Amino acid sequence: MDLLRHLRYFRAVAEERHFGRAAERLRIAQPSLSQRIRRLERELGVRLFDRGSQGTALTPAGRLVLAEADHVLAAADRLAAAVARIGSGAAGTLRAAVPPHLGPAAVAALITGYRERSPGGELELRELTTTAQARELAAGTLDAGVVRHPCPAPGLAFGPVLHQPLGALLAEADPLAAVERLTAADLSGRALVLTPRADDPALYDEVLTACARHGCTPAAVHEASGADFTRALVLSTAPPAPAAPRTPGAAEAPGAPPGSEEPPAPAAPAPGGGAVALLPRTTAGPGTVWRPLAGDPIGWRTSAAWPADGHNPAVARFAEAAHEAMRDHAGMRPARAAAVHPRPASEFPL
Repeated sequence: MDLLRHLRYFRAVAEERHFGRAAERLRIAQPSLSQRIRRLERELGVRLFDRGSQGTALTPAGRLVLAEADHVLAAADRLAAAVARIGSGAAGTLRAAVPPHLGPAAVAALITGYRERSPGGELELRELTTTAQARELAAGTLDAGVVRHPCPAPGLAFGPVLHQPLGALLAEADPLAAVERLTAADLSGRALVLTPRADDPALYDEVLTACARHGCTPAAVHEASGADFTRALVLSTAPPAPAAPRTPGAAEAPGAPPGSEEPPAPAAPAPGGGAVALLPRTTAGPGTVWRPLAGDPIGWRTSAAWPADGHNPAVARFAEAAHEAMRDHAGMRPARAAAVHPRPASEFPL
């Protein structure tokens, strides 16, 4: 028996005090309504109505059932409304992730944009690499994410792909810091700082391929995940500042005893090139500067991602908020069509 439906029929008869009027209100036949009430009485084991020529009156048991039915039906309505909000994406918790180095402005805008689209929803956001996100999306422990391409993960659907140019994070003392816009070839012979290959192997290989195709052959590649460690690697290899000229001291005055002169200061090393981190435009920390690369030859392709076999309105709202945040707050723009290159197949599009 559908208890909720029978309770609604019972309440209608109790309010109308007449089976005929209640049947009209419920838009069902009166005999069918009478049968349903009798079935409810059998299920509960009590008589709910006194039926007479003047109408229908509740029995003492019927009055008790009516009071409880109001509570039960109100709770059922609240539950149905809550489930409907979750189904529409307006409520519930969405488990999502973003990759490292997306940028604080973009992440903040994504959170704000999702809350505006889902006022009753909760966003549980974490920072995960593309590889980790693909694994969790497949396992069902993540509902949606923002990934970088190539993302060789079957069973995922993707939003529009955006291109994020990479530039050079340099030490302020680096000679290249004086150049407002560099070329990829300017970085040749330098050590490059990249995100670890274990985090996103396809992306790591693609960035190095793009460097080679645009004239940049690094002397070495260092791996760093966090922004602080990345800056530390850049600063630790920065060329030293030129030594300040010495002022002659008393021991160097004319007539000083032989051998009392201070040894001459070593000559400052010739300006050299330190390590360079390839990162999207960011707020450079103390001692570092960020410089763009002319023509944007190297970059990341980024999009929202979610399981292809699931339909969740909350995921659609997240994908929309992520696309808007990356476009407006991370300097990304629609990715260009990929150029055809014989090898390797995963080269970055020109």
